[in-house]
Formats: sequence, C-alpha cells, structure tokens
Amino acid sequence: MISLTDLVARIVPVDRGIAAATQDRLDHKTKPRRSLGRLEDLACRIAAMRGTLDPHLSSKAIVVMGADHGVADEGVSAYPQAVTRQMLLTFAAGGAAINVLARQAQARVVVADLGVKERLPAMSNIREWRIGAGTRNFAREPAMSRAQAEAAIAAGATIAEELIRNHVTLIGLGDMGIANTTAASAIVTALTGAAPKTVTGRGTGIDDRGLEHKIEVIERALALHRPNSNDALDVLSKVGGFEIAGLAGVVLAAAAHRVPVLLDGFITGAAALAAVHLAPPAIDYLIASHQSVEVGHRVVLTALGLAPLLDLDLRLGEGSGAALAMPLVDAALAILREMATFESAGVSDSGA
Repeated sequence: MISLTDLVARIVPVDRGIAAATQDRLDHKTKPRRSLGRLEDLACRIAAMRGTLDPHLSSKAIVVMGADHGVADEGVSAYPQAVTRQMLLTFAAGGAAINVLARQAQARVVVADLGVKERLPAMSNIREWRIGAGTRNFAREPAMSRAQAEAAIAAGATIAEELIRNHVTLIGLGDMGIANTTAASAIVTALTGAAPKTVTGRGTGIDDRGLEHKIEVIERALALHRPNSNDALDVLSKVGGFEIAGLAGVVLAAAAHRVPVLLDGFITGAAALAAVHLAPPAIDYLIASHQSVEVGHRVVLTALGLAPLLDLDLRLGEGSGAALAMPLVDAALAILREMATFESAGVSDSGA
C-alpha cells in the first residue's frame, strides 16, 4: 500500500518563476496584453504545474469513484441507496452524462468501486478497490476507521499513479454516492469552521423539510464525534466517505507527479480540501472547473483560493464539470503553443 507519509513528502510547490516567464511569452503574442484574461492565467498555472514553458497535456482521464454511505439510513437523500450501484453500472456501460461529455473532451473515464453496499459484478471497466460495503452511519458511529481512511487514500493514489505511468497528463475528478453531499458538508464544516447551514444544500433535490433534517443530522454527527480540524484523517474517518477519501488520494498522487487536477463540484472539492490539509503544496495543482449550485461549493472554493472556469448551474457530479472544462484547458495551451508573436507575424507592438 502507498505510504501516505511518503506521498505527502513528494509534493512540492510550483515554480512561480515559470508562471511569470509564461506570461511574458503570452505578452509577446499578437494581441493586447492580458486580453485573453483568465485563459492566460490558466496557461501560466499549467506551465508552472508541469515545470515547463511548453506544457503538453496530450492524454486526459476522469476518475469517477463510487461508494455508499451509512448516513443514507437517516433519510437525507431524495434517491434510494441502490442508485449508487445502478449508476456505476451505467458509467461502465458508457451511457451516463459523464461518458457523453468525456467523449466530447476526448478523455477516458475510469470507474472505481471504493465501497458500494452490494458488490458489483466483475467487470473489466470497473476498478474494484473496496474498503468496505459502504461506510457506517456517522450520525451514530464513526464512518470508518482511521486505517480505512488511509486505505481509501492509498487506493486513489494507486489508481492515479497507474494512469500517470500510462502517460495521462490531466486528471479530472468525479464522484457517485447517494448521501455523499451530507458527508461532504460535514467534512467542509469540520475543516473550515463554517456553520453546517451555510455549507449544506439540497443534494439530489430534497425539499425544505428534508434540508432542515439534513442539517440537523450533520450538526448531531459533528457534536457526537468532534472531528479534529487540524487532522484531515480524523475528519475523513469520522464523517467522510470512501470515495471522498479515494479522490483525496488521486489529488495527492497527481500533485506528487506535477499533474494538473480538474475538480468537479462540491464532493470533489471536499476531497481536495482534505488533500490540501494533508499536504498544503497540493493546492498549486488544482483547477476549479465550475461553480456548483450546491451552497457549500462556494465555501470550498474560497477556502482553496480558486476561481471557477465555468458557472452553468450544474449539480450533477460524476465529473461533468471537469469534462466540460477540458476544452478550455486545451484552448489555453494551444494559444501558448500556436499563436504568432508580434515579431514572427510582422505586427507592430504597442510596447505597453
């Protein structure tokens, strides 16, 4: 199993000098300076992540991790728990939204079962990294042991490192797990100190009464377990999910290899927040694909200091926002690589 201590030790901050040199290169392109705005910022950030003025992200993957949550027993979701398993099978069959969007982005979809309640049939296109048959109900007992949290992180890191060995250079994150917005809200509350009501949304579409109940469940769980905000493993073990811990592992392994990570929405944001608490330099390798309508996502992005590339009122998960943002990443690097300079095109520069 990958050692979390060793993994964290391999993550280093990006070289800001490379970002500045990339901006200088962009300033010599045939355009008014900074006229491509945040597209230029994106190119500079990716160059710094990769450690080169000429970054190429030729191979993309979206890692979609699924697991069940014992807290679903508290009635916090509009959908039955069986949907987690059903949707992982749909991902494997290529028929879900993430499959459609990933095909458009020319990205492969990697599906992993970190702990669906009812075991899936053996399938070549679903990775089995089961930590357990779903977490325990954290409204009554800790979601998992500390060792299980570490095992889930190691599983995610192992999957990411396998992809990187196979030349994947951009990884998007996706999730599936009924009741996982409840876990994510509890994690974000514990790690940021925000009030549960400010980070808890409607998830799969619960009504006002359901939302009040969901907030009460989270408040009760946090009062029961008192997770340590300075110990992300403690937080994950007490109120987390196997797939959330697994996605944190993907972030850590990608950062250790200087591979950019495209976050999706609230769930993957909670995973990234946990990863950054474990290894602060990992924050340099994160890109926020979009702003979810889940209220807690805004809190997450503020905590991470990230500005979303898109705002499309998405709340699906699955990695859908990450897939939609991949063409923007391609565009930013194409501008850096292919656009003519004032000198090469014979165009007069303002010199500004």
